[in-house]
Amino acid sequence: MMVKKIAVITLGCSKNLVDSERLMKMLADVGYDVTDAASEEFIESEGEKVVVVNTCGFIGDAKEESVNEILAWCEAKTEGEIDALYVMGCLSQRYANELPAEIPEVDKWYGKTDWAGLVGELAYRAPGSAPYDRVITTPRHHAYLKIAEGCNRFCSFCAIPLITGRYKSRPVEEIIDEVRMLVARGVREFNVIAQDLTNYGKDLYGKVEIARLVDEIAKVEGVEWIRLHYAYPKDFPLELLDVMARHDNVCKYLDIALQHVSDPVLANMRRHITGKETRELLAEIHRRVPGIHIRTTLMVGFPGEGDEEFEELVDFVKEQRFERMGAFAYCEEEDTFGAKNFTDDIPAEVKQSRLERLMAVQEEISLAIQEAKVGEVMRVVVDREEDEFYVGRTQFDSPEVDPEVLIKKTLPLKRGEFYNVRITSALPFELMAEPVSDKLS
Repeated sequence: MMVKKIAVITLGCSKNLVDSERLMKMLADVGYDVTDAASEEFIESEGEKVVVVNTCGFIGDAKEESVNEILAWCEAKTEGEIDALYVMGCLSQRYANELPAEIPEVDKWYGKTDWAGLVGELAYRAPGSAPYDRVITTPRHHAYLKIAEGCNRFCSFCAIPLITGRYKSRPVEEIIDEVRMLVARGVREFNVIAQDLTNYGKDLYGKVEIARLVDEIAKVEGVEWIRLHYAYPKDFPLELLDVMARHDNVCKYLDIALQHVSDPVLANMRRHITGKETRELLAEIHRRVPGIHIRTTLMVGFPGEGDEEFEELVDFVKEQRFERMGAFAYCEEEDTFGAKNFTDDIPAEVKQSRLERLMAVQEEISLAIQEAKVGEVMRVVVDREEDEFYVGRTQFDSPEVDPEVLIKKTLPLKRGEFYNVRITSALPFELMAEPVSDKLS
């Protein structure tokens, strides 16, 4: 009997990627030949071929991308290139009642976490995988570690709680077991992710336990780097900063989405924090963890942001000099508090102009910060080899979203290993370097 083949296509964030990796392990356990890319080889291969699209439904552009991907595979199915198409993830969770009628070519729709149901549909039996076991689709030396699902914050612009539901932490013991398993497979860098890291544990233990969790992960032998993504500024657990300062393998890096600094805009966003409190928190973070690099996300064009409020945001970026910053223009999401209670009356061209200006300010800041590193010796992990360079990252650089280090090929370096390099020049979003030695750091 010919082995059935299945391709799992992942759209959206790293949290979605972890979901797909878990699904792929379940499918492999029941006998499927699983891949994370529907290559030409996959399409042209013999035997039954199934595609699963794991969708994103966060903002308008992501929803459009997901729908376009689904329609492309519907066409492939009609032309006989694949035998079946299944859709899961945030988009199908959010529009479970509407999508089946609009796109009937899809064989079946699943929600965000009904992996067992999907596997049962395909294999006629339940998967036997451990709840955290998964296929790793990232380079072998790094992986994303999802510690929770859902969100309790209900910011007025965000549909995530409507899709994922209330916050659900995973037990500390289960997460540590997963870390040990991944270390045994060669993973050395862990990017810890959740919609809101800073609420971790409260539902299970009655108090926030992110500091304890990170402390426990840091103690696992073989863990070289731990990087923290998606903290929330309100009620930030300051004890986490002490853990970051105490452990060398906890990267001096924090991804904390601030969104804005103007009090009226923050109030409209339901962020439950003021600009003054935001500045005080940032000062405390820098005081407790010297040298930390902060990544943040800001939003322009939310209802209530006039010229004065936008100028305050620009001044805030100039003042704080974030090492890493992204921004996006507000896009109204149906059924959110913002869509129900505010009028999205800022013209699209004004939003775009503000976005471009804010990012231009940040580019100048990024270049100055990068140039200040020229001459420093920094520890990097090598991600891949290209024709002229090895490409690596420092502890301040998360995969996919942050600057990379282009390392001259003056010495042979190995993918997935750590080295000391000297920074020789800088661009706003890249560093150039040369290896100090070929000995592992």
